[in-house]
Amino acid sequence: MHSSPPHVDTTVLDATAMLAIAMGRAAENGLGAAPSRPSVVTSAAVVGAWRSPDGTVKLQLRTDGTYAGEVAGRRKRPHGTYRIDGDAVLLQDDASGLRTPVVLLHEGELEMAGHRLLPE
Repeated sequence: MHSSPPHVDTTVLDATAMLAIAMGRAAENGLGAAPSRPSVVTSAAVVGAWRSPDGTVKLQLRTDGTYAGEVAGRRKRPHGTYRIDGDAVLLQDDASGLRTPVVLLHEGELEMAGHRLLPE
């Protein structure tokens, strides 16, 4: 008896599309300073403010498990909750429920939807 493989979603989105989806919700302003980052993903490693080198993407991970973000040119800002999931931080948007993985790189940088974020 031959069974067919389970359905696999093969939708492909580029980094810009994923970031636009992830950053589609309003949030409070004010991104605070962040300390230097260790190379292990823990809440202490990611709490604080992060920014892309060109300043177009900002992400604030708070100690209470919430986050706020900002993307240049977008009126709506994302916000929601995050949790540590293995070697990544998983953001979940309050409005859409969209989950976005954010990886802590060994250089003390975050990678989110193709963007490298540095501590502010």
